Amino acid sequence: MTRSVWVKADDTVGDWDDRRARITAALEAGADWVLVDEDDVARVRELGDINVAAFRTDGDVTLVDDIDDAEADAESDDTVSAPQADAMIVGKDGEGDATIDLPEDFSGSADLSTLRRKGDFDRGAYVRILGKEYERFAETAAEEADHTIVVGEDWTIIPLENLIARIGEETDLVAGVTSAEEAKTAFETLEIGSDAVLLDSDDPDEIRRTVEIRDEAERESLDLEYAEVLAVERAGSADRVCVDTGTLLEHDEGMLVGSMSRGLVFVHAETAESPYVASRPFRVNAGAVHAYVRTPDGGTKYLSELQSGDEVQIVDLAGNTREAIVGRAKIEQRPMFRIALETESGDRVETLLQNAETIKVATAEGRTAVTDLEAGDEILLYAEDTARHFGEAVEESIIEK
Repeated sequence: MTRSVWVKADDTVGDWDDRRARITAALEAGADWVLVDEDDVARVRELGDINVAAFRTDGDVTLVDDIDDAEADAESDDTVSAPQADAMIVGKDGEGDATIDLPEDFSGSADLSTLRRKGDFDRGAYVRILGKEYERFAETAAEEADHTIVVGEDWTIIPLENLIARIGEETDLVAGVTSAEEAKTAFETLEIGSDAVLLDSDDPDEIRRTVEIRDEAERESLDLEYAEVLAVERAGSADRVCVDTGTLLEHDEGMLVGSMSRGLVFVHAETAESPYVASRPFRVNAGAVHAYVRTPDGGTKYLSELQSGDEVQIVDLAGNTREAIVGRAKIEQRPMFRIALETESGDRVETLLQNAETIKVATAEGRTAVTDLEAGDEILLYAEDTARHFGEAVEESIIEK
């Protein structure tokens, strides 16, 4: 599931300076959406590139006196002109936030009638959960809305659990929160979690932490294992790829690369100082052009395919992962080692790595230069009992040797 972070920045949070500060913090933190009033959409566009959801403020929500009028509106005027916003949200100053009483029969709802009107944009509902009837209203709105935003007055898990259990995949469920801690709980509730959170906070650090929690919720945790080194042999020269990322890597981080997709070797980033060259904590000297490298979606790419703007998966010694953008892929001819390994399951895998003391792998004894590897050493890798076709895992028999 892809999670997202929305930041609330409508006129209830203050004047334009206050709203702009929230929007700027959202942009800098990497939030996915801001929720503003329709009158602010153009100003948000001037601040930066982010998805914009807007509360409808132009009086376009038509109040419905009875069921017949609602049906007539839906049939006779079922389209509206495309707004500047990516999503239009109903519910503010309406039934969703209890400004207008909920009708006993939801088919006579003004908010729901507006949701049914079509346009070249996403539609969303904003509902304050003030009681069971508002839970039911949110469930009904979810049938029409691309995004269903639910906000509890005193943040509790039970209403969110109910809605997660009852609302299907027809909508993105957005849970209102006021802190990163609440966002973490929302993403984990019932082990499924909400699709998104709407953060109502002025604190830039809280916005940043919420985005970090979003990223952590989406990331894989891999089970790494040690494989025994069977042989380390000089293999002549090959076209070697250095992957330079737009991210500084930590000392215990690297990438998973290998000649065979079922066994990808952990190769350290060049974070260590050397008597010969300065550290390059953005770089992984990853191997020959034919080798696979793991990507954040669980797929693989050939090292030769990587180019600026691509994403690669970064992994640490514990198997925790994150993503990094490739700044450049640097290909040069260099002397190589062929390293043959046997996994815990008895499978034999190999990879080619440059013959240089600056290229280091993780062994059972710690960080080790490939020039110091010997038969009998144990190297950290990720073993996967599956074949690959165009980088995607497939259930078929493929022989790699």
